[in-house]
Amino acid sequence: MMFPTEPDRWTLDIATAGRVEAVAAFGVTERQAQFLVHALLHAGVFVERQYCQFAHIVHGQKSADFVRMLVERRWATPVATGPLHRGRLFHLHYKPLWAAIGEPDNRFRKATTHGRLIERVMLLDAVLDEPDLSWLGPAIDKRRHFQRALAGRLDLRAFPHLTFHGDGGTTSRLFPDKLPIGVEPHGRRHVLLYLVTGPSAMDFRLFLLRHTELLRALYQWEIRLLVPRPLVAATTAYLRAARDHLASPLDPAVIDELKWFFPEQERLAQPGAGAPDARLLRDRSAYRAPQFTALYRHWLVARNDAFWCAGSPTLADAIDRGEGQVECVPLTRQYLHLSNLVGVA
Repeated sequence: MMFPTEPDRWTLDIATAGRVEAVAAFGVTERQAQFLVHALLHAGVFVERQYCQFAHIVHGQKSADFVRMLVERRWATPVATGPLHRGRLFHLHYKPLWAAIGEPDNRFRKATTHGRLIERVMLLDAVLDEPDLSWLGPAIDKRRHFQRALAGRLDLRAFPHLTFHGDGGTTSRLFPDKLPIGVEPHGRRHVLLYLVTGPSAMDFRLFLLRHTELLRALYQWEIRLLVPRPLVAATTAYLRAARDHLASPLDPAVIDELKWFFPEQERLAQPGAGAPDARLLRDRSAYRAPQFTALYRHWLVARNDAFWCAGSPTLADAIDRGEGQVECVPLTRQYLHLSNLVGVA
């Protein structure tokens, strides 16, 4: 006799509660465990003021004891920053902690540059600033959440992914951006964070194209651009990118031409392909804008699905109805003191 498969009862709340319990078993308080789970999942690094904010305490003996305990137990390494070592970073690297939350090989555990650590601190600030949202961090959480939330409305192959080609074959990594996604309590509205890290919006354009099909399947969504002070001038370029890929579906005639142009562009990039003809040269001139450069790079991965999404009015309609939004949030906190490197956001 065959019994029915046990239903998947996973929810983010259940997963979070289990992780907090597992971390608390290392001998910390529940509040400390809750903070550590947030820091591990969304950054792998934190500054002392973030623990104070989370625990609703002022900077003082309690916060100093907490970070000293982490360092003495060798759970975290202090990263001295700036000439006065103000606002030290604490990088969480203790593998049993990561294993306890089900992420023993998470890339946040590995050492990286000061600039990357500071970017993660910015993202953790954004998460801590909105405790009313449930925040998805690891790719496995995002996959399981959206599989449940969308109830089969979106094929797994349409989830945001990157494809890698190697000697062992082709592999795909789901939700490769490692950016938090917030979920409202009833699950209808989702907030996708994106940290602006440079003046060029090309990476953001590719982020949008990877997430187009997911956004089309959601009831309500918000793309929240986190803008550090030194990059406020780049806001216009990022909003233009959002307009191009979310609010301006391509005309069918343009898509028909791109269906010829993109394969020809790919073919002529191969060795010995010959010289481009007049039509291709004309298209190169007509479609040289960043919108089409990003779409071509996405097409190399998604193929015809890229054209379908680029011509669909679904996201533009959602924006018109107020169910889709793009918001720019200037980061008001100071981060430059965390690095002695000039130009770090």
